[in-house]
Amino acid sequence: MLGLLKNPVMVTVEINMNLVALTVIGLISRLWGLSYPRAVVFDEVYYGQFVSLYMKRIFFVDDSGPPFGHMLLALGGYLGGFDGNFLWNRIGAEYSMNVPVWSLRLLPALAGALCVPLAYQILVELQFSHCAALGAALLILLENSLITQSRFMLLESILIFFILLAVLSYLKFYNLQRHSSFSGSWWFWLLLTGLACSCAVGVKYMGLFTYMLLLGIAGLHFWHMIGDQNLSNVSLMCHFLARGLALVVIPVAMYLSFFYVHLTLLYRSGPHDQIMTSAFQASLEGGLARITQGQPLEVAYGSQITLRNVLGKPMQCWLHSHTNTYPIRYENGRGSSHQQQVTCYPFKDVNNWWIVKDPGMQQLVVSNPPRPVRHGHIVQLVHGITTRYLNTHDVAAPLSPHSQEVSCYIDYNISMPAQNLWRVEIVNRESDTDVWKTILSEVRFVHVNTSAVLKLSGASLPEWGYRQLEVVGEKLSKGYHQSMVWNVEEHRYGKSQEQKEREVELHSPTQMDISKNLSFMAKFTELQWKILTLKNEDTEHKYSSSALDWITMDTNIAYWLHPTSGAQIHLLGNVVTWASANVAALVYACLSLWYLIRRRRKIYDIPEDAWQLWVSAGGICVGGWAVNYLPFFLMEKTLFLYHYLPALTFQILLIPIVLQHLGNHLCRSLLLKSMFSALIVAWFSSVYLVYRTFSPVTYGEPSLSVTELKDLRWKDSWNILIQKQ
Repeated sequence: MLGLLKNPVMVTVEINMNLVALTVIGLISRLWGLSYPRAVVFDEVYYGQFVSLYMKRIFFVDDSGPPFGHMLLALGGYLGGFDGNFLWNRIGAEYSMNVPVWSLRLLPALAGALCVPLAYQILVELQFSHCAALGAALLILLENSLITQSRFMLLESILIFFILLAVLSYLKFYNLQRHSSFSGSWWFWLLLTGLACSCAVGVKYMGLFTYMLLLGIAGLHFWHMIGDQNLSNVSLMCHFLARGLALVVIPVAMYLSFFYVHLTLLYRSGPHDQIMTSAFQASLEGGLARITQGQPLEVAYGSQITLRNVLGKPMQCWLHSHTNTYPIRYENGRGSSHQQQVTCYPFKDVNNWWIVKDPGMQQLVVSNPPRPVRHGHIVQLVHGITTRYLNTHDVAAPLSPHSQEVSCYIDYNISMPAQNLWRVEIVNRESDTDVWKTILSEVRFVHVNTSAVLKLSGASLPEWGYRQLEVVGEKLSKGYHQSMVWNVEEHRYGKSQEQKEREVELHSPTQMDISKNLSFMAKFTELQWKILTLKNEDTEHKYSSSALDWITMDTNIAYWLHPTSGAQIHLLGNVVTWASANVAALVYACLSLWYLIRRRRKIYDIPEDAWQLWVSAGGICVGGWAVNYLPFFLMEKTLFLYHYLPALTFQILLIPIVLQHLGNHLCRSLLLKSMFSALIVAWFSSVYLVYRTFSPVTYGEPSLSVTELKDLRWKDSWNILIQKQ
């Protein structure tokens, strides 16, 4: 033991100075002057609202994607001590002193800076030279659009970071596969691949494209492993299970965890929760939860209830009636029943209350013990204030003549008998004996006489109906469309048989105490469905563009304009880099086609290892560009130039790959190699010069004169802002 102490303990560390230098320069380029401008820049007005809601723990729904990216932005605000008190109402608004601008923009900037060393490492793992890897990193470093996008409270730089991290992790895992399967490093990089993929998808659904690409590549690699006779069946099964755990199970679990944290943080009611179901709203603190706390769970004969339509479109509304009747004749000359109007009203009102009555009994109070209503039971619905019965008959609805009119029955003694029996069908029942439950049960009301289903048509009634929404009896009902489904939102057990006492009771709070908290999976399923299906009205934006405009950068986005000077910030790319990326992709496609045709003729222009390297690099870079770009041609949404940045990043990585291939395999003579090297130096110098030329509108300073701004308008389609003097 003492002999071991005779020699000093030595630790040897290898440091890649290229990597260190690139990281430092990347941090400087993205973090320098990060608090400038101290004003709301473009989509900061959008994401800032969500950060404020996180700080105040108020629930919201963003139909643009999952919550992980928003949580990261909110983390920056939390670390900076932001209290959420700022009105994000317009681009260019000056930030107040309580807004930690540097902290809010820090995480996107760090992510953008780390993309530089990631690009370097990806090309190294693809077995390209350190010179090519350095070139890729420098191209990412000097790309004006990536700099601009990473210096503000936006999500694209974070998305690109996780995409590149996923690619790098998989490449490191794959390279370890050959000699150290199931080692600690092997497991680390495999698990990190899955985690990075789930984070990319959690930031924006665009991350799903790269995730599917890596899954495809992993599947192809495993398919090749199956053909390896040196691997036993047990070993193959272990490899398959390891990949399934890391690339499928863990990403799904991580994705769920994002929503779990999101829903845990946002426990308070807010304006966005109105699009959610009553059950979801009741699970939030305040709002509907305050109203419904202590309600009876089981609906019984004699219960007083309000019925909310599940569809929630064109707006949330409740089954409603009032003393007014349908006009004797409509504007088109059709006649009506002249019965009491039944509508769907988008505001809480005493006329939204109904009493569930047993058709065989006269009492309108709950018995002791209460008799619960079950799936399939026949009920009558009595309007609480007017005491008239919900009714439908073979009379055309006011605005939907193919459907039946729904009314509250008035006995005019004109041979039109009441038809007011309704069968309760619980849509989300677990058995045919389920009890009708407050908030939780989604029910259809099927008219016994005509089999019509109570439905919200969504049409707005004329002035005689106070512009409230039309309710009809749908005779040809197929399936369970949400417009036909209702749930009890407010509920109390009726105690007063006399009408005047009952009217007072309808205004009084409930007394019983029953909890109706939703499970996490129920809340996740509902929120996920809302995110995927909730679409804002597409409006044409001044800076929106088509996917075709991105290739040649025929568009730009003005992010910020100083109110007095000519200082401004634009999302504009490095023209030389974008053009070079397009040329590299074209050269790669043409060379690949040429090689394939020649190989089909048994002519091998390059060694087999060079061919495999060429194909694998194309699978990552060209594949990454394609999956992150081509889907936009199928999307019906407002598109902007920044949507192209993930695809552009992959295309930039392809440039040094093509250059190294041309230099190694097509420039055979020393003269050609020298000329080629000189061209690369000249080309890269032009990349740097363009970066420097456009840096004033990348960083927003120094301020430029009108003449200088006009000189930057290299394309007529670019919208460079010129202030009137």
